[in-house]
Amino acid sequence: MSTRTLYLFASAAPPLFDVAHVIEDAQADGWDVCLGLTPTAARWLAESLDGLAALTGNPVRWDYQLPGEPDVWPKADAILFAPTTFNSVNAWALGLTDRFVVGIVAQAIGKGIPTVAVPCVNTAHVQHPQFELSIETLRGAGVTMLYGDNGFVPNEPGQDDPAAYPWRVALDTVDRLVPRP
Repeated sequence: MSTRTLYLFASAAPPLFDVAHVIEDAQADGWDVCLGLTPTAARWLAESLDGLAALTGNPVRWDYQLPGEPDVWPKADAILFAPTTFNSVNAWALGLTDRFVVGIVAQAIGKGIPTVAVPCVNTAHVQHPQFELSIETLRGAGVTMLYGDNGFVPNEPGQDDPAAYPWRVALDTVDRLVPRP
């Protein structure tokens, strides 16, 4: 049994469809994985949610628990938020926590939980002035942003290449931040 817990969070972007393989790779690296999704990502994976819960051994979450309900996940040793979309990056940097995964990663900054994020945006998105401000805000808060030469490099709109998404780089980065005991 693993002694490290990874919260794997994902937004709705094409690399999301590889999440089962990413879970298996993280488990092979010695992680107990808890999968959290944005509401749109949960809708994209609706037919697979039961299977993903069985794969992780934990319920898949996309919404906050109700007050007084016990937390169904173990405490996180690290968080990987990938893919994270333009909307999620900006909401996180601005502290807009109406979505479960964004609320948890916002709190992770204050709790000191090692957090890695890999954006998945296109070249049109990154022209918006808020995006670079959000990347720098999150980096300044201690988030490891795998964006640019050492992470995700944006594609032209409509030119998604999910196979090129740096999943292995992301998992290796999390492993460096929280080594096996």
